[in-house]
Amino acid sequence: MQRLRHGLTLTLLLAASAQADDRSTAPRPILLDSHLDTPMHLARPGWDITARHRYADDLSQVDLPRMREGGLDGGFWAIFTPQGPRTDEGRTLASEHGLAVLTRIRDMVASHPNDFELALCANDARRIAAAGKRVVLISMENAEPLAADPGRLLTYQRLGLRMLGLVHAANNSFADSATALPEWHGLSAAGRALVGEANRLGIVLDVSHASDATFDQVLALSRAPVIASHSGSRVVAASPRNLDDARLRRLAAQGGLVAINSFASDLITRRPNPMRDKALGPLYRQFRNAAALSPAQVAELAGRIRAAQALYPQQPVTFEDFINHVLHVLAVVGPQHVGIGADWDGGGGVEGMDDVSQLPRIRQRLLAAGYSETDVADIYGGNLLRLVEAVQRSAAAQDRPSGCAH
Repeated sequence: MQRLRHGLTLTLLLAASAQADDRSTAPRPILLDSHLDTPMHLARPGWDITARHRYADDLSQVDLPRMREGGLDGGFWAIFTPQGPRTDEGRTLASEHGLAVLTRIRDMVASHPNDFELALCANDARRIAAAGKRVVLISMENAEPLAADPGRLLTYQRLGLRMLGLVHAANNSFADSATALPEWHGLSAAGRALVGEANRLGIVLDVSHASDATFDQVLALSRAPVIASHSGSRVVAASPRNLDDARLRRLAAQGGLVAINSFASDLITRRPNPMRDKALGPLYRQFRNAAALSPAQVAELAGRIRAAQALYPQQPVTFEDFINHVLHVLAVVGPQHVGIGADWDGGGGVEGMDDVSQLPRIRQRLLAAGYSETDVADIYGGNLLRLVEAVQRSAAAQDRPSGCAH
């Protein structure tokens, strides 16, 4: 009998050990950010995505060493085009700029084939991450590069574009922005046509930066789920870029996703600081032209920005402020409709999470709040990949296959 009890105890210990081994060897959830502005750094002379940088030195937040340290498998790398004048010359410059940024993203992948790989669908992303490489999905922030020829969306799609943000900080040819006075009262006629074409081509529509009317009309017109790739909760902070609870619920009800950003002015309601804005505005505009600056000039500009921030301090924004948005949106729509879109290299970052090396804090905080590892895996990247699949399935039903098996 005693021998039997010993045998049973040994069996139970071995089973527990096997379960522990299974947990330790379970696949790590894929961590994908839905909005990386890092391509703006790729144009800078001497800037190397495979070298470790410091935000304090060159204002960058994403590179290969820090991605590895923070467990960031990749995400959507944005073709961002600042809104210029809506003239023939302005539309031409926007068209050229968009294609130039797309080329830089593809050149990064081609130059580092052992580290990065272009993904055209969710299965690509899973395979690339499993191989230990970084996932490069391509998005567009501000559709103005298409204003001269909206038909060029097909060209972008063939070259890898899988997400389209219609508008940025100013109204454009397609839609009203959340931070501008109404012009189209939502979408223009060209914008409505662009929504249909994006659906047809299997391109995810992104309503971050869109006005409320634009958001409402995109959801009404789109035949596929929609994303807010870097937004937050208007209940937590009254930024026009954030979404109210009713719109969050409607987005989720249509299978959509809201990815929470870490852009400080969207996370808390700050007191106006006009002297700070006046000092920093020209410096940030200069940084947008960093492709024309040497590394020494970029370092000098970073120092001037830090000095202006110190001269005109404002209420700090912390990791817990970011988490407040995450937890509120989770409470409203559930963990199947939330993701991470921190706006890295586009103004994101808070105290306690100022670059991608610190991303593991999100998982720790979610688990502490009572969410499961399955929930974390969904929020980290599972929801985003399922959204891409849903949009591409919708396009395939319209006889526009993406070239990937679903």
